[in-house]
Amino acid sequence: MSKHLIFIPAIASFISISCVYQVDVEQGNIVTPEMVDLLEPNMNKRQVRYVLGTPLVVDVFHQDRWDYIYSLQPGGEAREQKRISVVFENDRLVGLQGDFRPSNEPPDDTPKDTTVNVPRLERDKTLWEMITGLFIFDEE
Repeated sequence: MSKHLIFIPAIASFISISCVYQVDVEQGNIVTPEMVDLLEPNMNKRQVRYVLGTPLVVDVFHQDRWDYIYSLQPGGEAREQKRISVVFENDRLVGLQGDFRPSNEPPDDTPKDTTVNVPRLERDKTLWEMITGLFIFDEE
């Protein structure tokens, strides 16, 4: 009987270990194809930093090359890594290297944001007037 009592916790722990949720691990700079499409030749370093963010690696020996590395390991699966290197000459963008390429399609000029005009709500009193009305007494 005691042998059976040992196997029950062992089986329960095995089942609980196999059902553990594993977290997705993201590291580095998230660079999307849309961000790469915004890059243009002869952009200065400040403009490139605005589009792509701060580079993950700026090599001391190659100041004119910025490396952006993104790594994703979805819950226990194999890790995938993407990289893009931005090359400058005289502080101007001259080239890209890595896993991302700019698309050949012309940029879409239609705005992605929509502005909505909300009509003003007419009230008898403002919020401030209602709050001060609680503390100020009329002497009528």
